[in-house]
Amino acid sequence: MSKPANIGIMTSGGDSPGMNAAIRAIVRTALFHDIKPFGIMRGYQGMLEGDIKELLTTDVSNIIHRGGTILKTARSKDFMTEDGMKAAYDQISKHHIEALVLIGGDGTMRGAVEFFKRYKIPAIGMPGTIDNDLNGTDFTIGFDTAVNTAIWAIDKIRDTAEAHDRMFIVEVMGRDAGYIALNSGLACGAEYIFIPEQKEMMQDILTSIQDDRKRKKMTNIIVVAEGDEFGGANEVSALIKQSIPDIETRVTILGHIQRGGSPTCVDRILASRLGHGAVEALAAGRTQEMIGIVNGEIVFTPFASCVKLQKPIPDDLLEMIKVLAK
Repeated sequence: MSKPANIGIMTSGGDSPGMNAAIRAIVRTALFHDIKPFGIMRGYQGMLEGDIKELLTTDVSNIIHRGGTILKTARSKDFMTEDGMKAAYDQISKHHIEALVLIGGDGTMRGAVEFFKRYKIPAIGMPGTIDNDLNGTDFTIGFDTAVNTAIWAIDKIRDTAEAHDRMFIVEVMGRDAGYIALNSGLACGAEYIFIPEQKEMMQDILTSIQDDRKRKKMTNIIVVAEGDEFGGANEVSALIKQSIPDIETRVTILGHIQRGGSPTCVDRILASRLGHGAVEALAAGRTQEMIGIVNGEIVFTPFASCVKLQKPIPDDLLEMIKVLAK
């Protein structure tokens, strides 16, 4: 494939801090290579509706520090139909868009696979999700910011927990992946961490909590991923109180504050490296790959190898939870 004259850029699925930094890097790298960048609003839904506009370097000024995405984002069931993909192809053809840079998670990559099967539009994907659940990169754009937001909140909650000798159960995002819970819990010294990837023996945890109380350790922080086997923080709290009625528990659900806010230095640099590399990859003829960083180096993973797969949680981190919480 020769260097594309025009490329489309879109953000899809859940927003993540650093998406704007990625858009900025893509636009300015494209212009450096005399490639005309077009912003596709609201992901695949905006693509099929023709909500597309040319982007200039001034359009991406002063956005590197902003959360969210200036291109907006959405999930689109319509796109995954034959009619939807045909409409999307017709709309990008009107703007002579020859290749795509897609920023998103698993669903974004799956959409690119299906679109390429039908219309052979080259695409490079960028991992933009706070869940850090895509193979082919050590970290996804937005994960570091989300974890630091959770740490900021849990540190404050611990102050109140200590003051009142209470157990606080904090729910963080992670429907299918426990990376936010694991990393924020370890960083904050949580006594227990519930993640989807690991089954917990609730009776063992209840016994451990009772042992803590016997030795006058009255304060506990439990971090729960929203997709854990028990159903979230409220369900975990109910199970604990059912067995230990006199224990005081408080539940805090952090929710969407983890998605927002100014991206950290780590996410700004990661997004910028990947955005620059994505355009360079398209200009060099690469397609149907997700760009990522592994051990500090840019790598490319075929879409088929990064979708529907979850990165395994490192065993040493799981062991650390048990050792350091005592």
